[in-house]
Amino acid sequence: MSMGRARSVALVGVEGHLIEVEADIGQSLPAFILLGLPDASLRESQDRIRSAAKNTGLDLPARRLTVNLLPASLPKSGSALDLAILISAWAAQGLVVGTEDVVFLAELGLDGRLRPVRGVLPAVAAAARAGAVRFVVSRQNAAEAALVPGVEVLAASHAYEVAKGFAAPAGRDGGVDAVDRSRLPLDPDAGMDRHIGGAAAGLDTEDPGPDVADLADVRGQHQARFALEAAAAGGHHLLLMGAPGPCP
Repeated sequence: MSMGRARSVALVGVEGHLIEVEADIGQSLPAFILLGLPDASLRESQDRIRSAAKNTGLDLPARRLTVNLLPASLPKSGSALDLAILISAWAAQGLVVGTEDVVFLAELGLDGRLRPVRGVLPAVAAAARAGAVRFVVSRQNAAEAALVPGVEVLAASHAYEVAKGFAAPAGRDGGVDAVDRSRLPLDPDAGMDRHIGGAAAGLDTEDPGPDVADLADVRGQHQARFALEAAAAGGHHLLLMGAPGPCP
């Protein structure tokens, strides 16, 4: 197989957009081509992904790898697409299967570890509204992702755990099962943890916990509320000045 697919989410502000990641392995000289309006931080993922694949024991082939991020007209940024790009490349090699409808959200370290990313909650919520059900995230992001009702969240610490969870039947070269797991930085026998989002995850809906202020209780003040939401989503500081009252 020379084509592989996976899914991820691109955040534009606080709005998430479901992204389809396609990978194609060609016969020409080695290259890593990333299409679909990636920004500078996303273009840097090429080296992270190759190193993570090598240190996981599942090297990318020394051939031309073309990765397309759809829709192509939507700008993409950040490192949350790292894992989806790697998984689509492994799918193109025939190492993993069943990834076409799974959303992958994690940054990769050079050793293959999965690192948490920002904006997992709005990303998972947006993808769920678009019909996605299964998500793979880093273990640090699992609790946040599982806040969305009705989704299945698989949490992992290393790319090998993800490859093992979606491994294709072993071929002539042994595939995922042939990896020397003693080289890996984490417990090689650890698998992915499974969580069901929302009330089904065992969240206590009877006791909502201590009363906290909620922007839903604010009437009017639309501009101020929008400024607060945007600042919270981006992790920015905010100073509101002026007497209390309706915004102009």
